[in-house]
Amino acid sequence: MLIKKSISIKKHRTSLSLEKEFWNALKIIAKEKKCSIESLVTKIDSERRASLASSIRVYLLKFYMKN
Repeated sequence: MLIKKSISIKKHRTSLSLEKEFWNALKIIAKEKKCSIESLVTKIDSERRASLASSIRVYLLKFYMKN
């Protein structure tokens, strides 16, 4: 099930739909990196080559494959 949330990226509000598990993973990684979910998503956004949601999923997959 997709969960839609509003977040700010570079002071621009946008909505993002991700599955609950991906939101949980973002929260865990942000806590580990001592940053907010919004700042983590902003970093992912600045390096993306596909849609934001897809880029986040790929980022999370790569993060967990390294650990």
